[in-house]
Amino acid sequence: MLVAEEQTAGRGRLDRAWTAPARSGLFFSILLRPADAGVPTERWGWLPLLAGVASAGALSRTAGVDTALKWPNDLLVTVAGEERKFGGILAERAGDAVVIGMGLNVSLRADELPVPTAGSLALADAISTDRDPLLRAVLRSIAEWYGEWCRFEGDPGASGLQESYAAGCATLGRQVRAELPGGRERVGEAVAVDGDGRLVLATEGGVQEPVSAGDIVHLRSVPREE
Repeated sequence: MLVAEEQTAGRGRLDRAWTAPARSGLFFSILLRPADAGVPTERWGWLPLLAGVASAGALSRTAGVDTALKWPNDLLVTVAGEERKFGGILAERAGDAVVIGMGLNVSLRADELPVPTAGSLALADAISTDRDPLLRAVLRSIAEWYGEWCRFEGDPGASGLQESYAAGCATLGRQVRAELPGGRERVGEAVAVDGDGRLVLATEGGVQEPVSAGDIVHLRSVPREE
């Protein structure tokens, strides 16, 4: 595991840049070797979702704030009645291992936010912004979830991961637009996260179409048509 004090050249999905002031959040990477536990590679895509479930639960308990998940890799808090992103997760394969990188805004003030629509635990009125116990709680939760997931060879159903992710996912039940490469898009209600970790959209005509995290450029909520 590697923990950083600040981010000056952070990188998210699709090489999006990300920075954060010193001592303002939790910025860390973890190296995992699911192959050693017998988890087939086709299930490794669940690791960023696992990290989201584990982190959201740990921070809700330790910081005393309601957290939610935005598929596929964001964490949300409510600030002044609005959902705001305060954390992100990036998973990358490194040979026979996977590196999970996470960035969580903890004590950022409004004038320190990278964009006005971002959030932090402090802005969500967290009862604690002490980074040490928060980090310990998140890591402990990830270890527990990872151990259970590995015990069932990465099966998201048997390990309870798929159910827990769906329960905490704010994306489900909303009308969304999935923006895909080449200017393509899919619009529909997000109705499920399937066994492969894909978001299932119910499009016009009742067709259910899964989209994978690797196919998404942006995922945005859209108003429902009257």
